Amino acid sequence: MAVYRKVYRFRMEPTQAQGDALLRMAGARRFVWNWGLKRRKEAYAATGKGLTYCQQAAELTALKKQPETAWLKDVDAQLLQQALRDLDRAYQAFFSKRARFPRFKSKKRDEPRFRIPQRVRVEESKVYIPKVGWVRIRQSQPIDWRIKGATFKQDAEGQWYVTLTAEFEVPDVPLPPANPERVVGIDLGLSHFAVLSDGSPPIDPPRFYRKGLAKLRRAQRALSRKQKGSKNHEKARKQLARVHARIRNQRQDWLHKLTTALVRQYDGLCIEDLNLKGMARTKLSRSVQDAALGEFRRQLEYKALWHRKHLAVIDRYFPSSKLCRECGSINPTLSLSERVWTCGCGAVHDRDLNAARNIRAEGIRTIPVAVGHTETLNAWGEGVRPAHSRQSSLNQESHAL
Repeated sequence: MAVYRKVYRFRMEPTQAQGDALLRMAGARRFVWNWGLKRRKEAYAATGKGLTYCQQAAELTALKKQPETAWLKDVDAQLLQQALRDLDRAYQAFFSKRARFPRFKSKKRDEPRFRIPQRVRVEESKVYIPKVGWVRIRQSQPIDWRIKGATFKQDAEGQWYVTLTAEFEVPDVPLPPANPERVVGIDLGLSHFAVLSDGSPPIDPPRFYRKGLAKLRRAQRALSRKQKGSKNHEKARKQLARVHARIRNQRQDWLHKLTTALVRQYDGLCIEDLNLKGMARTKLSRSVQDAALGEFRRQLEYKALWHRKHLAVIDRYFPSSKLCRECGSINPTLSLSERVWTCGCGAVHDRDLNAARNIRAEGIRTIPVAVGHTETLNAWGEGVRPAHSRQSSLNQESHAL
């Protein structure tokens, strides 16, 4: 059995007393993180060796017995231990060169948050938090599996959210074969968000950031005119945060609906491995980040896994746009501004549709197909490999003979 995880995120509706308790727990987590980081630095400066998680956990037990830090007893013990585990994981990420050196957390800059690995449960639209009690949540869907951890976080607007991680098991068996007629190639871009190989109408990008840019600018100007530290400054900051949150929620809702519809409609999906970091450094960076192509791929990957559908990722250097579907030749002079081009064989190609069909033809080679269909044929009955590749293979065989 293969074990997978599913994450649920619900908005919380704490009372004033519960909200204060949540802030105290977030403050305790930040205090333990800073204390643990300071102790590690002191130990390394004195002995040349760092402290392990087990050593710091023992020191934490002694710390709670001291009079000046006895208030830590009022906080859930697993929350404090999880802060030390997160610090240890941050050190491991630094030594493996995956992240920078851990830093102290500021009360002003660090968003209030904490994690509890156990003893969190959900019943009747309420979540139970140790040392806090039952807190109302806006539960939009049931939780069908066992909860393995919970993260509580307050956003810039001041709203609390709980993120619950649940685990479920899926039989570890091969995916069912796909029907080639239900395999689609997806060409992602900026003028059209996605073009499908089956000839469906192109999916235009919603451009939520572009549409909300005027409101963002007004909110940012209003914030810049307020005196820092004043109540009006805090009101303007929350208003700006609400505009950002609305844009983010619109984008996420649109992406979730699109990816869910694609996974349910097709047995196999073929996409291209795009260099999104490189694209984000160009003059089109704002449009690239607004489209959220990386989030689209992330959602497709885990939803295809949950629904037991096939997902093929094509190499980023595959010439999907320049490859002619009729003769297999490559147009090396094709520029980005050419949306329709004519091959030397006379075939006229729509750039995006041609790329989507080439992506499908390349991706279907790695997808097992249902009985009665040949794996090396696509929906049009043509050979999957480009014609120039087949010709070069024949030439090599003839030379070998």
